[in-house]
Amino acid sequence: MIIRRYLVKQVLSTSVVVISLLTLIMMGGRLIKYFGVAAQGRLDVGILFNIIGYRLPEFLTLILPLGFFIGLMLVFGRLYVDHEMAVLNGSGVSKTQLSRLLLPLTIVFLAVQAVLMIWLSPWGNREFETLTTTQAVRSGFDLVRPREFISSGPYTIYAGSLSDDRQNLKEVFFYQRAEKEGKPDVMILAKEAIRVETEDKGASVVDLTQGRRYEIHENSPKYTQTEFESYRLRLENDKEAKFESSEVKALPMSTLLRTYEDPVVASELGWRIFVPFSIIVALMLATALSEVTPRQGRYLKLFPALMIFASLIVILMAIKTRISKDEIGVWAYPVILIVYGIAAATFSRKQKLAPKLKKRIERVKS
Repeated sequence: MIIRRYLVKQVLSTSVVVISLLTLIMMGGRLIKYFGVAAQGRLDVGILFNIIGYRLPEFLTLILPLGFFIGLMLVFGRLYVDHEMAVLNGSGVSKTQLSRLLLPLTIVFLAVQAVLMIWLSPWGNREFETLTTTQAVRSGFDLVRPREFISSGPYTIYAGSLSDDRQNLKEVFFYQRAEKEGKPDVMILAKEAIRVETEDKGASVVDLTQGRRYEIHENSPKYTQTEFESYRLRLENDKEAKFESSEVKALPMSTLLRTYEDPVVASELGWRIFVPFSIIVALMLATALSEVTPRQGRYLKLFPALMIFASLIVILMAIKTRISKDEIGVWAYPVILIVYGIAAATFSRKQKLAPKLKKRIERVKS
């Protein structure tokens, strides 16, 4: 059908442009954050784009419904402004029939969303966790640069020179702030430090030679000094430097189905199953909210409609949190989707009834 092909082409091209733009904006902000981490020496620059690639499916699970909804609003708005909708209505094709013509495309978007949420996003999260664990967000002596004071958590480190393999440091200054009240700060001066390889990836270990160790108490002129020929120093890696990741988000569907009794698992399982149906709600809302007059312009109702659809996503995210705390059940997901669907159908119906009611009121007055 010519009308279907025309609509599908317009909606698909517009939605792809919007989704690409939103993805570029969101991933650009995330990339800037990772560049900042890499600039501090805590992350290898070579894995930046791998990280972005692994995180992309998770971001697309939120961008895809929003981009599809905006695409529908823009296309329907242009049909009204360019009088194409009036021509179609005059030919006996209503906007409800137009939305039905878009059902196959909507189902394709729903299927893509389901694939992203059920398979690609968990896989990306698993790969992201593996990459950041094995490649490691660096801390402690991994951060050291020659003749620069480097801070990492409670540590401040300085080295006059550094070997090419980063295993040998000269003229070392080390300062550790006390993490508990009443404990002394520690300052160490050493002629040389040699990195020690250990199986424990959660700490950096160095052997210091020919130096002095000071314990300094806050608000006190007293200190303790110790000289040493050799001293082994162990630094726990900075936990704040690690990326946050949720284990449940990375679990495959088979694992979620086996342990769905757990509230956190149930919230994630329901999220993956029901959120793709927001694509259907997007079509219903766009059909109901996109009607404008040529004088109003195609963008008049875009922002209010966008806020309404965004509220659906926000509510679903809030429900996910409540389910994870075992405050409500998984049934809340389909209930919210049904409520928004009924609201969209009701609003669309009221727009049809309004002109008839106005004519009846005018007849009664006359």
